[in-house]
Amino acid sequence: MRILIYGLNFAPEPTGIGKYSGEMAAWLAARGHQVRVVTTPPYYPAWQVDPQYCAWHYRRETWAGVQIWRCPLWVKKQPSGLERLLHLLSFALSSLPVMLRQILWHADVVIVIEPAFFCTPMALITARLGGSRAWLHIQDFEMDAAFELGIIPKKLKGFVANLEQWLTQSFDRISTISPGMLARLAEKGIPKSKQVLFPNWVDIHHIYPLNHPSPMRAELGIPDDSVVILYSGSMGKKQGLEVLLQVANQYRDQKGVIFILCGDGVARPDLETLADQLQLSNLMWLPLQPRERLNHLLNLADIHALIQKEASADLVMPSKLTGMLASGRPVVATALPETTIGQVMTAADCGCLVPPDQPDALYAALQQMIGDPERRRIWGVNARRYACEHLGQEQILSRWLESLEELVIVR
Repeated sequence: MRILIYGLNFAPEPTGIGKYSGEMAAWLAARGHQVRVVTTPPYYPAWQVDPQYCAWHYRRETWAGVQIWRCPLWVKKQPSGLERLLHLLSFALSSLPVMLRQILWHADVVIVIEPAFFCTPMALITARLGGSRAWLHIQDFEMDAAFELGIIPKKLKGFVANLEQWLTQSFDRISTISPGMLARLAEKGIPKSKQVLFPNWVDIHHIYPLNHPSPMRAELGIPDDSVVILYSGSMGKKQGLEVLLQVANQYRDQKGVIFILCGDGVARPDLETLADQLQLSNLMWLPLQPRERLNHLLNLADIHALIQKEASADLVMPSKLTGMLASGRPVVATALPETTIGQVMTAADCGCLVPPDQPDALYAALQQMIGDPERRRIWGVNARRYACEHLGQEQILSRWLESLEELVIVR
């Protein structure tokens, strides 16, 4: 097949949507499909364009058998709500001439990744004029999240919701990454015949439990008998990581408990300021780790912390959960049982669920987990089993490819 992928984030971004889009494109190309990608220079999660690229230049390159067109992008380190919209709009506009060129390629299917929703009109135009099928894959309900988090004024909600529904219904298929997000699609009027579950995955051969302590413990000077609570991933508003710092403050006089925050994002500077104000001597900061060190990082944890605000429930599905489970470590998650995170945690029996935005409840759950190492071991075994049975890269992508081929064949 000829497959055109259109999205804001792509490899070599090490985390989030760019990671998954890159792995998907490389997997398709390795199986003989012709894959083209229209995207931006890598900038996430640091919100700063990689120094090997230029934010204002067009660039064409080949990576893993994939043809890539990178388009100019406006990026600000800590954007306001309006500036986030301008950021998304800059790519939607700069990519217009490149997408118009792709019409002549006559792809079998055009796949657009949300965010950015601003790109969906051009994806539909390219597909219809090029005789292609149109597929929308939703990683985040960015418009809903923007309203819930106060980035866009709620007085615009009716207009935006109607526009979103009209555009979304125009696609031949709409996929998203969790059952909870599929339910939200149904609420938006998307017929079941168009819906496809396409969850994020993990390379279970690259992320796996070590049978010895992670080498990073010695590197960081962490004693073997200390309990490490690790948060690794993007640091944005929807995580609400302040609650984890409040819990770390409750542990400040308890030896042998260490909190590690690894990653980057727009919220990190504010989090560092808060940590300085609290004078947290039991907290370590790490930058994003390269892929070859990711398994050592995830095995550094005695307990993984999956922190999410209640307002973000089922608007986004944190991709970091797949790696946590594959590493064979227990998880404490701030989510309600009826959310997708809650359902996965319950099905996997891999740790503790805590109500979001409640530091005392999170502290109590961690106290229970820290004091019961045998239970932590069992939860870790369960986590690994669930990842192997449900989240493997090959099984998820193979199942999705069947849906893609079916769509192309019947057009």
